[in-house]
Amino acid sequence: MVRAIRGAIQVDGNDRESILAGTTELVTEVMARNKLTTDDVISVIFTATPDLTAEFPALAARKLGFHDVPLLCASEIDVPGALPRVVRLMAHVATDRPRQEIQHVYLRGAVALRVDIAQ
Repeated sequence: MVRAIRGAIQVDGNDRESILAGTTELVTEVMARNKLTTDDVISVIFTATPDLTAEFPALAARKLGFHDVPLLCASEIDVPGALPRVVRLMAHVATDRPRQEIQHVYLRGAVALRVDIAQ
């Protein structure tokens, strides 16, 4: 089965180190909580709020070993009042886990985005 896993993290600032560190933390947590390896990952779409321009979030996944996984970065819609400095992801994975066992991951300030499912 193919499942989609969502996640987000609010990073400290618009600098290369903050974007890579935050994205690394997010990807690592998604993989760990869902007991995944890179072989299970079909693709990952990353988005960043318009105030994050210093680095591509996908670079963090490449550095974690996502060498053969298709990755894509895009910009979020610039909605007035939206939470700033947020990197989001949607990972498509091959897993036998039922939908209700999928762990979506919202970290740091991004917990406010989905208090209904944030752990």
